[in-house]
Amino acid sequence: MLRVEQTMGRALLEKSSFVPSSGGGMLCSHYRRRKLCVSPAIGNDRTRVSLRKASITTPMVALSEKLVKPVTEKPVRFKVGAVVTVRKKIKEDIKETLVKHLDALTDKIGRNVVLQLVSTEIDPRTNKPKKSKAAALRGWLENANIRAERVGYTAEFVVDSSFGEPGAILVTNKHQKEFFLESVVVEGFACGPVHFTCNSWVQSSKDLPGKRVFFTNKPFLPSETPAGLKELREKELKDLRGDGSETRKRSDRIYDYDYYNDLGNPDKGIEFTRPTLGGKDIPYPRRCRTGRPPTATDNTAESRVEKPHPLYVPRDEAFEESKQTTFSMGRLKAVLHNLIPSLMASISAENHNFKCFSDIDCLYKEGLLLKLGFHEKKLPLPKLVTRIQESSESLLRYDTPKIVSRDKYAWLRDDEFARQTLAGINPVSIQRLQSFPPVSSLDPAIYGPPESAITEEHIKPQLEGMTVQEALEEKKLYILDHHDAYLPFIDRINAQDGRKAYATRAVFLLTAQGTLKPIAIELSLPPHATPAKGVSRVLTPPTDATTFWTWKMAKAHVSANDAGVHQLVNHWLRTHACVEPFILAAHRRLSAMHPVFKLLDPHMRYTLEINALARQSLINGGGVIEHCFTPGQYCMEMSAEAYQKNWRFDMEGLPADLIRRGMAVPDPSQPHGLKLLIEDYPYASDGLLIWSALRNWVGTYVHLYYPDARSVQIDGELQSWYRESIEIGHADKSDAPWWPPMSEPDHLVSVLTTLIWLASAQHAALNFGQYPYGGYVPNRPPLMRRLIPDQNDPEYLNFLRDPQR
Repeated sequence: MLRVEQTMGRALLEKSSFVPSSGGGMLCSHYRRRKLCVSPAIGNDRTRVSLRKASITTPMVALSEKLVKPVTEKPVRFKVGAVVTVRKKIKEDIKETLVKHLDALTDKIGRNVVLQLVSTEIDPRTNKPKKSKAAALRGWLENANIRAERVGYTAEFVVDSSFGEPGAILVTNKHQKEFFLESVVVEGFACGPVHFTCNSWVQSSKDLPGKRVFFTNKPFLPSETPAGLKELREKELKDLRGDGSETRKRSDRIYDYDYYNDLGNPDKGIEFTRPTLGGKDIPYPRRCRTGRPPTATDNTAESRVEKPHPLYVPRDEAFEESKQTTFSMGRLKAVLHNLIPSLMASISAENHNFKCFSDIDCLYKEGLLLKLGFHEKKLPLPKLVTRIQESSESLLRYDTPKIVSRDKYAWLRDDEFARQTLAGINPVSIQRLQSFPPVSSLDPAIYGPPESAITEEHIKPQLEGMTVQEALEEKKLYILDHHDAYLPFIDRINAQDGRKAYATRAVFLLTAQGTLKPIAIELSLPPHATPAKGVSRVLTPPTDATTFWTWKMAKAHVSANDAGVHQLVNHWLRTHACVEPFILAAHRRLSAMHPVFKLLDPHMRYTLEINALARQSLINGGGVIEHCFTPGQYCMEMSAEAYQKNWRFDMEGLPADLIRRGMAVPDPSQPHGLKLLIEDYPYASDGLLIWSALRNWVGTYVHLYYPDARSVQIDGELQSWYRESIEIGHADKSDAPWWPPMSEPDHLVSVLTTLIWLASAQHAALNFGQYPYGGYVPNRPPLMRRLIPDQNDPEYLNFLRDPQR
């Protein structure tokens, strides 16, 4: 940069007709007034001395306009360099390798990657942003065979002295193959190094004509956008929104909305037909649009893309290679764990049902291969499975879940059953019982009397000397209530083969020791259930061997219902489906330069890809969730019912949720403004620490950019993002009065904290405990196949003879 300044300074001096070779006072005085006086460090020693002298002895002389014109700066061209970091694929197939070498060769003849800098300033002659000369990326051929994860390339731009500060960089990929651009650093400007964090796939111009734009890391609110970047900012957002037409291609970067109309596959048969979720009939959030054509048999259902073909998500939302490898290995392990028993069941005449709990324990101790005797049976396994079998038998041996790693019988105990409602896989459904008996909100004309069948006589012996009213007043009674979530679906669930469910309630007492214990379980069927089964059945803690096992099975039904609510509502709906519209709107309405986008971006990454994979193989008709959870084909309808009746964005933040469930009360004297009614509630006590840290961080960040209400209100991008998230992404609830406003900095802080909480800490609490608690199926069975036998059932005698089986 110093050489550039010297060249520019000397050129200006030498070209002036008013300056003698030894230097001149008038010119220096004139340049000082314009803050362009040449530095004493510029030029040779004689010039330096002459200028210093002139600045001391020569009086200031005013020049006329005519005299000034001839010394007006003439822009001087100079060069700046860039280091470009590209992330390479480690594993390539033959086609990718051939294309890579072809690109390397054609790079030499001009089919290369071209970059161009864009200034933050407007050129007054053209009224367009100033741009550098285009520069080709150097070293593509030389680095073609490097086996590193990241490879650095260089480029050299020519700009002139009036260019200003770079604000964007345009990239054109003339190769055949896309590449992942990680970052660009430009050096040589007076402002210092200019950083561009890209982290994006740059498509070949044959797939996506035009230039990709990347903005510097410096954030700008819309009203503060430099003049040279305004047009680019608006064009980039318009391109990301698309026009709502055509089938999306893998290379596209278009974010748009659609209904959940791709869960079923009516072309495979009527049993795979599923209703469309979203709209007036079945309200639901919107998902990312793919634009695929309808199925052949149903114009309202979108045709499906089955594995191994990928489902469209905007290109930059797809997993990176390292994450894809980890995800694929986990999926392979899960597939094999399910495949091997299925193979055995289909080819063997023996009955491989579990006979006792020790059979289940063998899955963790001996592994599937050893237990099922694959070596002896010489099964014709696929080569991949055989290789894995020979190299790593542990791949087909289940990891021991934490719930049984220290105490294999812990799951049988009531105290552990209760503890998991507070610290298990689903710690967000437990709530305080505020009136007795519990009351349903379902239509009594259809579902019978709303009052629970649990009476004071059922629970009074367990209340440690209190009456029910005293226990309520002292905030000692809590409930896990899935009655209303399940009862409308019970008939349809139980009509499926091998699936049986009750609508359950479980009541708990907060003991003097500060822990919960279950004191009653209610199992309900619809009013028209057969008399032999009864409508509601209340069980209390056991007093003999028979009631011991019926109590265990009642807890299993409660756990199965809780597993369904956890997966379909608290996990999928609240932290995946309901967040997706905010992500789509953010990409459509918030520029990558926007400070709110920069704050949200790390928390939005991969969610669209995970949700697409879920639609493809988890929540789809006949998918993993339907196969493994009791509601079966009605799983997603139950999720939609919960969205319609219970989901509220203003209740998704942790403090609001705890207060709504009666697990905490406002208390300004407490560190987080809340007092927990159960002190030993790890999800809440740890969660409040995280929530407070998030809110403090977000608050500090937001107030940097939004000092007052007006700054929030005039931000068009911000307002468009929030409005579109509600009016389009959550269109079926857009008229609800509880949506938080967006007119003050604190409103923005609250909304952003909630979104980050849902995508990070809340999701972690509901996701990462799945195998530690659910990996041992008796602890948390997701699928129940039978109702509990009573004395009128033919199988009751079998139950008495061998309750464990």
